[in-house]
Amino acid sequence: MIKEVKIKNINEIMELISEQRFDDRIGRYRSSFLYRGIHKSDYHLKTSLERNCRDKQFNLEKSILRNFTKYAMSEDPEMDTSIWRQMIIGQHHGLPTRLLDWTYSPLMGLHFSIDEQSFNEIDENDSVVWKIDIEEMNSKLPKKYRKKLQEEKAFLFTVDMLNELVKDIDSYDEDMGIYSMVLIEPPSIDQRIINQYSYFMLVPKGIKDIEEFFEQETENTVKYIIPKELKWRVRDFLDQMNINERIVYPGLDGLSTWIKRHYYVKEEQ
Repeated sequence: MIKEVKIKNINEIMELISEQRFDDRIGRYRSSFLYRGIHKSDYHLKTSLERNCRDKQFNLEKSILRNFTKYAMSEDPEMDTSIWRQMIIGQHHGLPTRLLDWTYSPLMGLHFSIDEQSFNEIDENDSVVWKIDIEEMNSKLPKKYRKKLQEEKAFLFTVDMLNELVKDIDSYDEDMGIYSMVLIEPPSIDQRIINQYSYFMLVPKGIKDIEEFFEQETENTVKYIIPKELKWRVRDFLDQMNINERIVYPGLDGLSTWIKRHYYVKEEQ
């Protein structure tokens, strides 16, 4: 099921970002959650492949990856060694893929929930931060995938780990069916992916509706609604926490966007 929580004030934001559990195995506090921020609460969870190619997505997917790899090999000579690496690098650079972006940082999730193209639109719509439980998602994986995580003492899959189990899309879809999907940690290919604390959900063909999957197959999924009246307050709070475009998008573009927003003058109401 999906639990929907409407954030009423900044104190409830503090509760969202401090959710951790005591782990008896290590005697420390850890989080088992991933977050995804969306700047409009009525936007549905869909992959860029589905949004771009609609009902032709799986007919076109292999052609998209093949052409991307053909022309991008000069940037990453290892790309043709793994279709999962092709997807991750492509997704990171705007290619339509079946991957869905998540972050381990709730602060990053909040940032992306308020990441409007136009600053004067920040407070026009409610936004949302989705939260999923990694351990719950892993518990639904086929046995050989769970065994691999146990052997590696890992929380999520790496490209190499997944490549040892399955090397092609069709086999992955067959393994996952309609009840499970892999969460994967991308290689640290640049500072942006490191700073965003990025992870990806590898959505199988059998799961037609991601939100329906969460509703029917999970117990710990939460959808936090950030009301539009609170978004500038949250935005200013994130700036104080050093979560901003300068950090999220390292380089002069991110720096310029951060300065532009920092000195933005809101219109008179």
